[in-house]
Amino acid sequence: MISVTQDTERSRYTATVDGVLCVLDYQLQDNILTITHTGVPSQVGGRGIAAALTRHALDAARANGWKVRPLCSYAEVYMRRHPEYNDLLA
Repeated sequence: MISVTQDTERSRYTATVDGVLCVLDYQLQDNILTITHTGVPSQVGGRGIAAALTRHALDAARANGWKVRPLCSYAEVYMRRHPEYNDLLA
């Protein structure tokens, strides 16, 4: 299981896997969570880390009543592949 935490000071969700920091950067303004970047270094890639980060951010948006603007290409594709999050699109 991948443990994801929110770093509100840096506006990002993080997961550390095998000592490697992975991030999802966002901006939150007017109840819209804009996902700007998802970064998973290649040495830990292919393990579903970006998906876990994105899912965590989307679930937090839903829990807080926010809409989501996926500017990051990964987040945009993730939302397209998971229509259960369509109601969150800003």
